[in-house]
Amino acid sequence: MVSLVLLDACSTKKNTFISRNYQALTTNYNVLFNGQQALENGITSLNENYKDDWFEILPIEPIKFEGNKVVLRNMNFNINSGFNSNSNSNQKTEQTPFEKAEEKAVKAIQKHSMNFDGFERNRKIDDAYLLLGKARYYSQRFIPAIEAFNYVIANYPDADLIAETKIWRAKANVRNDNEERAIETMNLLLYIKDTLETDVSDRIKEQAHTAMAMAYFKTDTLQKTIKHLQLATRTLKLKDQGARNLFVLGQVYANRGDKDSAVMVFKRLVDFKQAPKKYRIHGEIELAKNTTSDSAAVLVMNRLDNLIKDRENRKFLDELYFQRAVLHQTNDSIALAIDDYNKSLRSVGGSKKQRTFTHERLGNLYFDKANYTIASAHYDSVLQFAEDDKNLRIRRVMRKSKNLAELIKNEQIVTENDSILTLANLSKADQRVYFEGYVSKLKKADEELAQLLLNRANFSSNNSLQSTKKQGWYFYNPQVLSFGKSEFKKFWGTRRLEDNWRWSTKRSARNSETDEKKEIVNNRYNVDDYIAQIPTDKSILDSLYAQRNQALYDLGLIYKEQFKNADLAIKRFQRLEKLSPAKELILPLNWHLYQIYKVSDLAKSEKYKNTILSNYPDTVFAKVIQNPEEKIEEEVEEDVVQEFYKKLYYLYKDNKFEKVVSKVDSIVPTIRGNELERKLQLLKALSVGKNDSKEAYKKALEFVSVNFGNFEEGKKAKEILKKLNK
Repeated sequence: MVSLVLLDACSTKKNTFISRNYQALTTNYNVLFNGQQALENGITSLNENYKDDWFEILPIEPIKFEGNKVVLRNMNFNINSGFNSNSNSNQKTEQTPFEKAEEKAVKAIQKHSMNFDGFERNRKIDDAYLLLGKARYYSQRFIPAIEAFNYVIANYPDADLIAETKIWRAKANVRNDNEERAIETMNLLLYIKDTLETDVSDRIKEQAHTAMAMAYFKTDTLQKTIKHLQLATRTLKLKDQGARNLFVLGQVYANRGDKDSAVMVFKRLVDFKQAPKKYRIHGEIELAKNTTSDSAAVLVMNRLDNLIKDRENRKFLDELYFQRAVLHQTNDSIALAIDDYNKSLRSVGGSKKQRTFTHERLGNLYFDKANYTIASAHYDSVLQFAEDDKNLRIRRVMRKSKNLAELIKNEQIVTENDSILTLANLSKADQRVYFEGYVSKLKKADEELAQLLLNRANFSSNNSLQSTKKQGWYFYNPQVLSFGKSEFKKFWGTRRLEDNWRWSTKRSARNSETDEKKEIVNNRYNVDDYIAQIPTDKSILDSLYAQRNQALYDLGLIYKEQFKNADLAIKRFQRLEKLSPAKELILPLNWHLYQIYKVSDLAKSEKYKNTILSNYPDTVFAKVIQNPEEKIEEEVEEDVVQEFYKKLYYLYKDNKFEKVVSKVDSIVPTIRGNELERKLQLLKALSVGKNDSKEAYKKALEFVSVNFGNFEEGKKAKEILKKLNK
């Protein structure tokens, strides 16, 4: 009798009270439980592996779906055709959690469904279809997921999970770029109440408004996004999603400039004790970003100080130090800001993107202080850590770094050539005194370093030395012995065991060989070797002078044109003026100093103006000073100018050089500041070279090189001038 009852209960073909409850129980605990566990494990893994970009507005749902759809392995399910049970299920492959969840959902439907006269009698089958849809959603198979959700909605209209199923369907529609359909169904659920539930629970309302916010955010309807995020955060029954909704809402307010509303939202998030720590910490950071009043800024600074002191916040230190540095910088406490930016960089586990912002801030601070070498190093670090080199911010840093690289190269040329020329101008006796002092300092520094490293090695191997009871003798410590050998080779190279081994070069004989061989060794302490490297040839010294002077001129031009630093430009130009520069640099040098002083010191400006008019009356520069051309208000359209340039280029190719010159002169006054101006001027100079004297050609090239020295056209003109002056 008992066996008959059990057989009756195990059957899905009999519609009895026992079989219905038995199948529901088995479906829930034998199959769906494992499927739900797999789904939750998959979601947990997604959340743990998902990296939020806190510098951008966060996505409302913390999932990053790739462009290509995920295809499940060894499965070929079709809910409308009753599933294909002939799929290759025997082949063993490692399943993802979502694949396992889908497999369990399919198993529950296939083995435990009790469909009689079009009605499902197993009350847990609707749960299986919902699980199936969720698994497909997280596997990025949105259309099959919608099919599973639709099956529940069509066949189980009175199910207690019908509202949740509609929300998931709306989310799948949003992911499938069908936001209008998602909004329509959520409006029906929330306002028309098209389910049997007369009063939708707070948890369901939060989920529904979150789905609505996702849909409106994707369509860039920010006002509706804000409305539904506000509604989704009224009750905060879902602590994780609720905290995220608050953070996104605050970001949206801040992004549109509504800082007061943003501060209110972030304060609420910070006070939400059940929120995950990452949202509360970043809420504090956003509070600091959006606080405007001085009194509030003091409170925010104190809060940041306390957060930094809390050891539990160590993984957020890079961001906390960065934000505190920003506040110091805003208050003009630059030294404190630099200190905190450096602490941010030293924090363990900081993100690469955070590092790019920190290095950029430090680069800008040093740039503003005219410490261009350190600024360049920080800009280079930005490019090193940048993961998206097409980003507009990164491209701007790239341009700055490129400009600074040229400046630093010229500064190095000036420094190195100055050092060499200073030494070359000393007497032999003074040179020896200088290098003897240098070698003495070098030896002292090397000895201190060697002793420091030896002390460290002795400290680390102290236990080993004690065990040998010979801790005072160097050769009984293998670690120290190995260190000593490597340091000896580093300083002295490979030496033979013989007298006078420290000589820089020596003669030695092997057996009966008569050939003499020089042994190359370390010359760090050889004064004669240093003196021998100082150039004495006049042509080499003249070349060093010329390089140094050209570098000074280029530096002045870079400071004047690119960095708008008049003080440093004057400093470089005036130093060059005192050094008897080459003839071709005198005119442009006076021209640039005239232009700089015209803004700040008219008396000095007159001095350089008179020099140009007196000594170079026939040059273009003198003509510009005597007859400054009036600016024409309406400039020629760029496309017209480009077309004009093409025509002039064809004239140039046809050897009609006089026409090119006259036409350039006619259009240049109308396109001041246009990038095509320098192209036309170079074309004019080349035409002059083809049709006029060498002197006229050089003057035309000088004009291009001086006025457009930092552009490709100016550099090209400069190269041609160098060849002409040889």
